Amino acid sequence: MANITYNDLLDAGVHFGHLTRKWDPRMAPYIFMERNGIHIIDLNKTLRMLEDATKVARQLAASGRKILFVATKKQAKEIVAEQAMRVNMPYVTERWLGGMLTNFSTVRKSIKKMGNIEKMETDGTFERLNKKERLMKTREKAKLEKFFKGISTLNRLPSAVFIVDIKKEHIALAEARKLNIPTFAMVDTNSNPNVVDFLIPSNDDAAKSINLIISHICDAIEEGLGERRKKKEEERIKQEADRQKKAEQKQEEAEAKS
Repeated sequence: MANITYNDLLDAGVHFGHLTRKWDPRMAPYIFMERNGIHIIDLNKTLRMLEDATKVARQLAASGRKILFVATKKQAKEIVAEQAMRVNMPYVTERWLGGMLTNFSTVRKSIKKMGNIEKMETDGTFERLNKKERLMKTREKAKLEKFFKGISTLNRLPSAVFIVDIKKEHIALAEARKLNIPTFAMVDTNSNPNVVDFLIPSNDDAAKSINLIISHICDAIEEGLGERRKKKEEERIKQEADRQKKAEQKQEEAEAKS
C-alpha cells in the first residue's frame, strides 16, 4: 500500500473546510487557520489520524471482520460503492433506512426475500408465474436491490462503520453508537468530532478528497485481507504436513510390529 503524503492531501483539497460561520467549535483542534471566510484543516493532523484509522481497518480485515461503508450524498455514492465492492465490504449508498443496524433482524428478512426472488429467476419458478405476478416480483426485487444490494452479504452486524459526512448520516451514526459499534468517519469543520471513534479531519464534500481517503482505507483493508489469506494458507500447509507426519509414524510403527 502506497503511503499518502501531505502533498497528496493538499492536491485533493482535503484541507478545505466549510465557511467559518458554519463551523462546529469542537473542531477547533483540527483547524489550521481561516482564509477568505473558510476554515482550513490541519493536514498534519489529518495525515496522522488517517494512518491510525488505516491500521485499525487493516487489523479488522485481517481478522475477518466486516466494515460497513455509508455514504448517500451524490458526490460520494459511486466512489464508495466501487471501493467497497473492490474489497468485498458491505455498503449503503442509497437512503439510510432507520433500523438498518438497530433492527437488523428485519433487514435480514428483506435481504432473504431479495435472495428468494433471485432464486426464482434461476430455477424456473419465475417462468411459471403469470404476467402480473412476474411484474410484481420484478418491481419488488428492484426496490429491495436499491436499498439492500450493498449489504446482501452481511449475515451479522458489522464490526465497524465508516461514514462520509456524519451530519448527513446522523441516523447511521446514532445507531452504530447505540450498539457500541466502532465508527470511522471523514469529519468536516461543521461537525462534532467527539462522536466518532476514529475520525479523519477532512473535506467530506469534494469528490477528489473523498476518493483519496476512501481508496486509501480500502487499500489497507485489501492488505489485511491478503494477510488473512496468507495466514490461512500457512495453516493449511502446516495441517497437511502434520497429517502426513502422523501417517508416516503410523506406517513406521506398523512395519516395526510386523
